[in-house]
Amino acid sequence: MYFDFYGLKYEPFSLSPDPRFLYLAASHKEALAHLRYGLIQQKGFVVITGEVGTGKTTLIYSLLSQMPQQVISAFISNPVLTRNEFFYLLAHKYGLGEIENKGDFLVKFTRFLEEAHKKKKNVVLIIDEAHCLEKEILEEIRLLSNLETPHSKLINIILTGQPEFNEKLNVPDLRALRQRITLRYELEPLDLKETNAYVQLRMAKAGAKDAGIFTHAAIDSIYEYSGGIPRIINLLCDHALLTGFVKEAKIIDDKIIGECAKETGCLKGDRRGKQTRTLSGKTDHKKHILMWFLIVLLLSASAAFVYVFFSKLEQGREILEKIYQYF
Repeated sequence: MYFDFYGLKYEPFSLSPDPRFLYLAASHKEALAHLRYGLIQQKGFVVITGEVGTGKTTLIYSLLSQMPQQVISAFISNPVLTRNEFFYLLAHKYGLGEIENKGDFLVKFTRFLEEAHKKKKNVVLIIDEAHCLEKEILEEIRLLSNLETPHSKLINIILTGQPEFNEKLNVPDLRALRQRITLRYELEPLDLKETNAYVQLRMAKAGAKDAGIFTHAAIDSIYEYSGGIPRIINLLCDHALLTGFVKEAKIIDDKIIGECAKETGCLKGDRRGKQTRTLSGKTDHKKHILMWFLIVLLLSASAAFVYVFFSKLEQGREILEKIYQYF
């Protein structure tokens, strides 16, 4: 709708995990490195966690798009399944044909893994939204990892989920699974500079010629409301471009972002960075007010202490003078 108005060829802030628009912040690069290393070295279990909207699924799609031919992968994005449904889905993903029961599945799956190993192919199972997995399914996944040779794993398993997945893994019943996790990483939100780079990259990928459509003040506001969460950044920016189009505003400023934040129900996110200045060059007034309040409080306390000290000192002198007079 607003493509022609801003000179865009594609939708820059779609909520779908499109690898074309992947921005690798420092945290995302490290997470992707963990995933690649886990696959290459056949480390067995790799767990990636992160808050809602930090880009875990986009990261997985990026990994899948770069999979070499010797990797046979299966991706499960909705793991809310019964045990029988889980085995049926795995059989379908790996092309095992119809299965009658768990035993039938294990026979066919073991044969499949052994043949893949002989052909020097790497089998990987990727499960997104792993925090939704029931304990029963997690235990079945652990048992699948027991299929191995004396020298290497026959299957690598990647689990991605929200931070509460770590809490689920810490229960005593899952200690056997927890001990098999060789690589674990938690994805972090973007900081202020990364937020700016993220917005600019997506606009450029969408065909924007003008790098200043979003002002520095707008980026500051986007970061403040989103807390650096890419999904919320996308939501705000998409809404801002639509609002700008309606208002015939070629430039998106912080006022438009504030208006869109109210309309979309975005609350101000927790700031991660320690920057005292924003991209727009404006000082963070709240921090300065707090700093001056603390200084005034400290000076007041010091003045009160000095006053009490000298008052007591004066009283002490009067008492000593009376004692001297008595003697």
